[in-house]
Amino acid sequence: MTAEIQRTEGELEEQHLPDHELESYLAALSPEGDAETTGTGRRFGGSQVYQLRLSLMANEQLREIAAHNQTSPLALAQEWIMQRLEWESQQLRRR
Repeated sequence: MTAEIQRTEGELEEQHLPDHELESYLAALSPEGDAETTGTGRRFGGSQVYQLRLSLMANEQLREIAAHNQTSPLALAQEWIMQRLEWESQQLRRR
């Protein structure tokens, strides 16, 4: 029984050792800098983060249209904003 207890204690000690292979893998996946943090809630990578409040009816419409287009409401809203920005930019160039 003593051998079983020692083996169990040894296994427990082994479980608490750092997994250098896992740490190395995770380090390789992480970005070089901390540029993509949202710790401040303001920036993500080179992008600005905005909050958008919609009425319940507008939110439901956005969800329905996104589901119909097999995309997320966020992706659809981003796509629409980018399209509108391009359109507005073209209008400014024509003036």
